[in-house]
Amino acid sequence: MPSLHDVSKRAAKGSLDPVYVLIGSERLLIDRAVDAVRKAVDAMGAPGFNVEVFDGKGLEAARVIAAARTLPMMADMRLVLLRHVDAMTPSEQTHLAAYLDDPSESTCFVMTATKLDGRAKLAKAAKKKGYLVDAKPLRGAALREFIRGEAKAREHGIAPQAIEALLDAVGDDLAAIDDAMERLSLFVGAGQRIDAEAVMTCVTRVRVESIWSLVDAIGLKDRRKGIAAAQSLLDDREPPLRLLAMVARQLRIVARMREALSEGLRPQEAAVRAGAPPFKASDLTESARRFTAASLGKAFTLIAETDRALKSSKRPPDLILEDAVLELCADAS
Repeated sequence: MPSLHDVSKRAAKGSLDPVYVLIGSERLLIDRAVDAVRKAVDAMGAPGFNVEVFDGKGLEAARVIAAARTLPMMADMRLVLLRHVDAMTPSEQTHLAAYLDDPSESTCFVMTATKLDGRAKLAKAAKKKGYLVDAKPLRGAALREFIRGEAKAREHGIAPQAIEALLDAVGDDLAAIDDAMERLSLFVGAGQRIDAEAVMTCVTRVRVESIWSLVDAIGLKDRRKGIAAAQSLLDDREPPLRLLAMVARQLRIVARMREALSEGLRPQEAAVRAGAPPFKASDLTESARRFTAASLGKAFTLIAETDRALKSSKRPPDLILEDAVLELCADAS
């Protein structure tokens, strides 16, 4: 299965497949791949005249298939972009699956969706033909490599501590990271290295202090402080799912800090081992002291349950998050 990077890299060389089905929640990466395909098509003649865009909601497959079979105007290739193919009815998606058996050679047909039923004909056909590209969320080393790549693309080096500080500030939202990197690039100046101090100075999308206040409240079992911190963040219009991810990340840092301190490392060394900037050593040491292995385990279990609820429940997301905070702060073990 090709990756989004493969799609963009080949498109930059003018090599396009007749169909791409781009699936996943990483909208920034999908949009960049689509943009690379669009530029490749424009380079083949009559830029802008051979691009047709559709939205899947309420769309009949026959209409978009007819567009895909239309010959390009004064060019070698045309682009048909179908966004939200997952919003089409299953029967209409089945008609699209049939198109994959005999796609037009003069059209690059790109479909995007957050998720497709893997058992449905469209997903099966796309996978069998090699057209399916899964934009899985970036995590761990891949996420950090993405940040390094964003810095390099803007002709900057970036310190490891700056990467951790950036994740501390904005989480794993790629669009937020992209926005932060633009501001950091302007802040440090052309060709300058991005350090943790620069991140702490100019990246303020999420108030890290409030996230840590929430983590501290969980450690202290202080419901009032926990709800106040959560409400402060929600008032800043931060999505509950992102806030939950931020809390989970901070708790993972606390867990690694506990382990590092138990091995006899000094606080600053332990902070680096935990994946945090050294200046966080004092705060992290105090947080590690407040949590037991059992309480961390229960917290991670509840966070996983809350994550599922936020993605599937019809209840207001703010209330789901606040209920989770109350339960996390009530853990007496």
